[in-house]
Amino acid sequence: MPTHSRKAILLVTFCALFAGVSPVAAQEDEDAAVISPAQPDFTLVSLPTRLRVPLHESAFRVTHRFLRPLGQGDFGDLLEDAFGIDAGAQIGLEFRYGLFPNTQIGLHRTSDKTIEFFTQYDLFRQRDSMPIGLAVWGSVDGTNNFKDSYSPALGGIVSRLVGQYAAFYVQPIWVNSSSPDPDAVVDDNDTFILGLSTRVRVRPTVYVVGEWVPRLGGYDPGVDHGSFAIEKRLGGHVFQLNFSNSFGTTMGQIARGGFNNDNWYLGFNISRKFY
Repeated sequence: MPTHSRKAILLVTFCALFAGVSPVAAQEDEDAAVISPAQPDFTLVSLPTRLRVPLHESAFRVTHRFLRPLGQGDFGDLLEDAFGIDAGAQIGLEFRYGLFPNTQIGLHRTSDKTIEFFTQYDLFRQRDSMPIGLAVWGSVDGTNNFKDSYSPALGGIVSRLVGQYAAFYVQPIWVNSSSPDPDAVVDDNDTFILGLSTRVRVRPTVYVVGEWVPRLGGYDPGVDHGSFAIEKRLGGHVFQLNFSNSFGTTMGQIARGGFNNDNWYLGFNISRKFY
């Protein structure tokens, strides 16, 4: 197995094992299945939230990004192509599981044969004495069905819930080997990204969502990833219609940025909680 592959797997394994040693044991009796209306899902558009998976429970998500840019052609062309629905798409399938209290692991695969393994550990939650919540994120991407171009990532998720109506997030994340090119031909091979995102509840079960991911250092081709969306929560499902300047749904893909700010792409996410 290549050295980068071993390092990537060890990073995610370490994060998962570290997460099992909980310094917040006193909080483990809280019911993770009780979801705040301000934080109804595990992701925004592509970035993670701090929502926990209950112990030994699971969730599933489908991501779908149509390949036709909405900025090309006139309105008649868009209408003929059903606003990109007639074009191909990059599709992602994701499964996550509550491995330990406050700890989830997951797998995300996209149709360009990128596989991401990830883990997330809840350090502490927002409460009267603590104005924010904090979680640790660890992941690794691998292209060609996890055979090439490994991109480990490590960072945090800082959240602030405003009652039952809004949630704001800051996600500082370091992504290693974000460039698909060899070290010898690029100046920077890592990227430090800073996710800035929010979800606002505009109706009892309807939300607007936005995220922007500036690259603060390292490899930064194209433009910064950006997305916005409208979504509907229905029981254990969340249905989202989104618009993005990239197809990125894994940390490595997000770190590589969007194509440009003239072309945006229609997409959707569907998530389901099995609890």
